Amino acid sequence: MKFIETSLPGCIVIEPQVFGDSRGFFYESFNDAKYKEAGIDRHFVQSNVSRSARGVLRGLHYQWPHPQGKLVSVLEGEVYDVAVDIRRGSPTFGQWAGVMLTAENHRHFWIPEGFAHGFCVVSEFATFSYQCTDLYDAKADGGVRWDDPAIGVDWPLSDPLLSDKDAKAPLLAEIAPERLPEYTA
Repeated sequence: MKFIETSLPGCIVIEPQVFGDSRGFFYESFNDAKYKEAGIDRHFVQSNVSRSARGVLRGLHYQWPHPQGKLVSVLEGEVYDVAVDIRRGSPTFGQWAGVMLTAENHRHFWIPEGFAHGFCVVSEFATFSYQCTDLYDAKADGGVRWDDPAIGVDWPLSDPLLSDKDAKAPLLAEIAPERLPEYTA
């Protein structure tokens, strides 16, 4: 298992060692001891799967309070996955990191608590899996506009299919400070 730091401290791409032959493949998708050694010492309490068509963009989502760390991967298809640092006072506040997650590359992406998360589907469809460190809480649900120019995510599409909620999400600068997580060193 290979752990690759991104430009956002704490956001890590995980590349498992894949063993394959003509029958298929096998890989270890999670190993508590290896994850702890890489600095990901979390307990996952909720697991979700979504399926989306080409051009769908989901995000940028977060929870505050009750933030969720997310370990995400793609079971079928391809997505461009993004994390945005929304922690007040963070040296990387408003910055983003993106990674291509596919069923073929078997990569996982760890997005810690305090980051907004989103993805867009670049294949015909994608089945997306995510493990969460806290339960979903509708009262804590928040979002940042996917095309906020101050963040400048370089999405691989310009006219995504959005939910009403995502289409109406505010710019990061419009979110009240108390609705954003605070950076702690």
